[in-house]
Amino acid sequence: MESHIRFSLTGHPIEIPALLDDLRDPAAGAEVTFDGRVRNHNDGHMVERLEYQAYPALALKVGRRILEEEAVKHGILRAIGVHRTGTLEIGESAVWIGVASAHRAAALDAARAIMERLKYELPVWKREHYADGGTEWVGPDNM
Repeated sequence: MESHIRFSLTGHPIEIPALLDDLRDPAAGAEVTFDGRVRNHNDGHMVERLEYQAYPALALKVGRRILEEEAVKHGILRAIGVHRTGTLEIGESAVWIGVASAHRAAALDAARAIMERLKYELPVWKREHYADGGTEWVGPDNM
């Protein structure tokens, strides 16, 4: 693994087994992962698919900063995050994060903090495509 902290964007399905291999650390007693998937509903609408767009240069910078800050705050050994771009179907992974730590509490706390910050700070926009033909764009702050 090039770095113990890594964030990326991808237009392809997230390769979770490879990420899990990269997360391994002999000093870690805990690994926590989160796999955010596209669901078939949101706010009373039936969702058919999602489309993610990002400002890559800024998203990569912000994503890495979030992982670095939370790794320091929680004493994390390794942190990896990946966010999809493009069109995703129901059930596909949209965002994946993994953290490795010496202890479970730090890993759990860091994973939650990273995911919440990515959701609200990362410059990635989501367009929901609904079964009734409607669409709606949702930004990083859900506005």
